[in-house]
Amino acid sequence: MQLEFFDVPSPCIGICQSDTKGYCLGCFRTREERQNWLNLSNDEKQKVIKRCIQRKRRKDIQAKDKDRKIAIKEITVDDNIEQQQPSLLDPPAKKNIDTSTTDIDFDDFEL
Repeated sequence: MQLEFFDVPSPCIGICQSDTKGYCLGCFRTREERQNWLNLSNDEKQKVIKRCIQRKRRKDIQAKDKDRKIAIKEITVDDNIEQQQPSLLDPPAKKNIDTSTTDIDFDDFEL
């Protein structure tokens, strides 16, 4: 494997802030993984990178699920407002017929 000949570069992208679980917002490493990066072997560094990729995927999936839940809530709220069936006890709505634009002359018809 060719990667064994080269040192594994740090996955740091310069966004060095921790989220609520203690993972870096940029590279998804834990504090210990960031601090001990230089002391890790190449094999251990590759394992850390794989874990970071898994953490990022989990976070992306959770964000998508949250967005879907919000979208579903918005759709159901909008549908309930727009598609309410009128009550059978309400009087029927009268349709307004605009007679000002109809120029029909019935004087020529014979009955």
